[in-house]
Amino acid sequence: MAFGPDRRYMSAAQAEAAEIDVGLRQYMLSVYNYMASGLALTGIVALLVASSPALTQAIFLTPLKWVVMLAPLGLVFFLGARIDRMQPSTASALFWVYSALMGASLASVLLVFTGESVARTFFITAAAFAGLSLYGYTTRKSLSGFGSFLIMGVWGILIAGLVNIFLQSSAMQFVISAAGVLIFAGLTAYDTQKIKELYWEGDQSDVAAKKSIMGALTLYLDFINLFMFMLQFLGVRRDD
Repeated sequence: MAFGPDRRYMSAAQAEAAEIDVGLRQYMLSVYNYMASGLALTGIVALLVASSPALTQAIFLTPLKWVVMLAPLGLVFFLGARIDRMQPSTASALFWVYSALMGASLASVLLVFTGESVARTFFITAAAFAGLSLYGYTTRKSLSGFGSFLIMGVWGILIAGLVNIFLQSSAMQFVISAAGVLIFAGLTAYDTQKIKELYWEGDQSDVAAKKSIMGALTLYLDFINLFMFMLQFLGVRRDD
């Protein structure tokens, strides 16, 4: 038994709108599946590294730490600049490599904060992210006007964070973390709407796949940053 709109009783415009709606749902589902799989891989790698003293020492007490820290940033820029020329399989493989490297880097979180507080913060972040992304997907209000403001905010907290490396001010760190939560909360809704608007029903399968991967990477970064800033408020340090 088939469910869904019966196109026999639709006008041409209604049938086309129904096709777009189905295609859009499939496209967004692909984005979220990629993102969730990337987060799962990151968590598994982080747990494996944090639970292995040998891996922890190899990554964080040798020059390899710079590779683990800088390689993900390089991959983000590389994907953004070259994805149009890549095969979807190559872009997908680089996304998984990026997720794994982020997991190795974020293993330090499990060494600094208790596992219970990390898990609690993760689920709170996931709930907040789901609500914000749903808002970005369903709202009829254009969020484009917030985009430049939010991106400027990202640069602002990056610069402030670099300055605070030297100042070591707890008050400044609190302000940076609070601003980070607000900025990446806004970016989650904004980026979801932007990813939705990039969908076009006429895209070839390889183009749609690459759009899904880049959309997933964007939302993955929003989630990770939101999680890290929220951890500054909700995380319990092991040495406390």
